[in-house]
Amino acid sequence: MAHCIVPAAEALLDQEIKVLNHGFVRLVDYMGGDERIVQAARVSYGSGTKTVRQNKGLIFYLMSHAHTSPFEQVVLTFHCKMPIFVARQWVRHRTARLNEISGRYSVMKDEFYVPEPDEIRSQDNKNRQGSADALPMRTALTIIKELENGQRIDYARYKRLLDKGVSREIARVCLPLSLYTEWYWQMDLHNLFHFLWLRLDSHAQKQIQVFGEVLATFAKAVAPIAWEAFEEFKLFAVTFSQSETRELHARLAGLPRVLEGIQLEEFETKLARINPTQ
Repeated sequence: MAHCIVPAAEALLDQEIKVLNHGFVRLVDYMGGDERIVQAARVSYGSGTKTVRQNKGLIFYLMSHAHTSPFEQVVLTFHCKMPIFVARQWVRHRTARLNEISGRYSVMKDEFYVPEPDEIRSQDNKNRQGSADALPMRTALTIIKELENGQRIDYARYKRLLDKGVSREIARVCLPLSLYTEWYWQMDLHNLFHFLWLRLDSHAQKQIQVFGEVLATFAKAVAPIAWEAFEEFKLFAVTFSQSETRELHARLAGLPRVLEGIQLEEFETKLARINPTQ
């Protein structure tokens, strides 16, 4: 089978979609699409031997039964720009290939992430890695001004060190996590789906969720049937653990509850997703 051409993906190639105040995501290239997934699964030659309906059925079967290797045949390459603190969350996904701009070789730009007032929140007392309610507007604006002042001071110090002849690799150590970095990032579709399953979740930090939303736009364009299967069986699906299954059985049978504490809270959250009207 020759190189797959996906018109929707071709229309998005090299289009820079803005994210946050200075960030962006751009689809540089892609390899494969739904047809490549089908071909890899059937290990056949040529195209057009199956109907679109049959292809969709196969892709849905692969996704629902966790046959992941055919999805790895589709590869997407992105050019991304994001704050360093977002990049450090991003690279927790170690199944990609990336090349990042280096502060050893380049003078870093005077570009920093500044949160919106509604993003200035208090620390969640239960979730140590999450935030709680938004702080009052006056307080938020004061904090934003403090952040901006700190960024100006840090970058001015960085420039002074460079002007004194200090090497770029040493001068950069005074720059904050809000500084923007950028990279080329390549990942196969299976691992991209896993990335999006985690980063589109409501519990993920907002600043990486918005990048996930843009990446999802490109993934959907490259492999729309695979994306539909991902939504059906992974992104919007609800799965139960062995203990949760026992709890569900107990409730249906009118028996005493099995779960308690955090396990019970997580189970109730899943039930709410099944029936959001409750």
